Amino acid sequence: MVEDEETATVLYIASNISARHCLPLRPEQERNRTTIVPKSWKLNGSRLMSRAFVKDADYLEQLPERPVSEHPNDVTEAGLAQIEQALAAASEAYAAAQASTDRAAIAAAGRDLRYWSGRRATARVVPAPTDHSEVRFGTSVTIVRDDGREQTFRIVGEDEADPSQGSISHVSPLARSMFGKRVGDVVHAGAGEAGIIRIQ
Repeated sequence: MVEDEETATVLYIASNISARHCLPLRPEQERNRTTIVPKSWKLNGSRLMSRAFVKDADYLEQLPERPVSEHPNDVTEAGLAQIEQALAAASEAYAAAQASTDRAAIAAAGRDLRYWSGRRATARVVPAPTDHSEVRFGTSVTIVRDDGREQTFRIVGEDEADPSQGSISHVSPLARSMFGKRVGDVVHAGAGEAGIIRIQ
């Protein structure tokens, strides 16, 4: 029997091979006969399975779901459109992954499809505010920080928020500290404070 890092051995069951495919062996040969198979194969119960297949199966089992926020899924009209676009893209990606039979791609695309399907199902459009006397969902708020920096943020849904583009999630600490506040009020902003100078 050969045992090293490159090969594995599997006992050969003579009854599974037709006599016409091999010559009869003497009893002592039959007892000692082994089949050398690549290390890339492994036993799974009574079956031989490729390690690549097992790796894909493990991947399918271990791939975690995308985290879903516990907060209400409030969105703007533009945010709902973004979710619908993401859902359509995820559906196309899943169909393409299935056609390719790539198990890892199927798992990843399926996870995204489930996420966006759930987000679309729970999305609640909040009408744009008409009263700008205080900070509400959908308003744009301009603040002045302790260091003199002036910044404007629009408060939107979690999936549509992008601070680098001037929008923050309604569940972010800054947004939560500003809700219900008016021009002239001071709120917590990071490690410091900021004054509200404009609400639109």
